[in-house]
Amino acid sequence: MKPVRPVDAASILLLDRSGADVRVLVGRRSSKHVFMPDVYVFPGGRRDAADRYVAVENTLHPLACERLAVRAGPRCSKTRLRALGVAALRELYEEAGLGVGAPADGSPLPFRPDLSRLRFLARAITPPGMVRRYDTRFFALFADEAGIDPAGARASHELEDLRWVDIFAPGGVTMPDITALILEELRKSLREDLSLPFGRAVPLYHSPRGRFVRELL
Repeated sequence: MKPVRPVDAASILLLDRSGADVRVLVGRRSSKHVFMPDVYVFPGGRRDAADRYVAVENTLHPLACERLAVRAGPRCSKTRLRALGVAALRELYEEAGLGVGAPADGSPLPFRPDLSRLRFLARAITPPGMVRRYDTRFFALFADEAGIDPAGARASHELEDLRWVDIFAPGGVTMPDITALILEELRKSLREDLSLPFGRAVPLYHSPRGRFVRELL
């Protein structure tokens, strides 16, 4: 059997800081999913080929783009990096009904994505041996900066039972190990600086030679 190569993916940690505690949006993956069914995750999914060609309202912050390019490979262009941001916001819209950007007519999205407030938070590559493998970039986004009303989140057939959970006490939801690790990275980052500054070093979780490691990019 040929080794399964990881494909580009993006996920978004949408943060609500309107109350006393910071909350993050999660939802339960459908039982019909082949990859990680019936667990709570952040909105996200694979990068589509069409994401490269989506017109955007604003592109990624230069420092976020610079950090995304670290260890991204010699063939990784700025267009591909931008497409990762587009994928994150497209998945947020498809899975939770929340659009970030200026209204626009046309396919595939009814808005021009605004990537400018996406913070690059972490990267994780699915270990070998899984039925699906992804090279996922995790972005953080403050709902108030993006003009999002947290009450507007709507479940979908891809992501059911949407919940806003306290990032420091996400009890009652079953998360995959990697989701829990990324949530811990968010907690660490917020403890260091509540504004989540752009361009900060980010962790990469991967399994070179079969050994699961965390290293900074």
